[in-house]
Amino acid sequence: VQLQAFGGGLVQAGGSLRLSCVASGRPFTNYAMGWFRQASGKEREFVAAISRSGGRTVVANSVKVRFTISRDNAKNTVYLQMNSLKPEDTAVYYCAADPTRLVPAPDEDEYDYWGQGTHVTVSS
Repeated sequence: VQLQAFGGGLVQAGGSLRLSCVASGRPFTNYAMGWFRQASGKEREFVAAISRSGGRTVVANSVKVRFTISRDNAKNTVYLQMNSLKPEDTAVYYCAADPTRLVPAPDEDEYDYWGQGTHVTVSS
């Protein structure tokens, strides 16, 4: 499966962005989907994940109140709605596909396919 993420950009602190990730090449419902991010000089970290049907989600504690993951299987797209953004949310955001697990996983090793990343910059 090929993944393409977009929707990043520059936003002021307190603002919102919605990231999208479009999948192609294989049936989208074969995959649990996740979002990860990597800030400059730091390791990549888990942000959120969603099951194949969209019925179950897992969100990192650091963003739980502010970020929401969802998917539209008819559009082969997974979303990350980010509200109340903070400068520490600045990172490259990656979407990823997990073809194995039924339950969304926070471990990046579970994901076999990755998008190219989209940059999010939050100014103070």
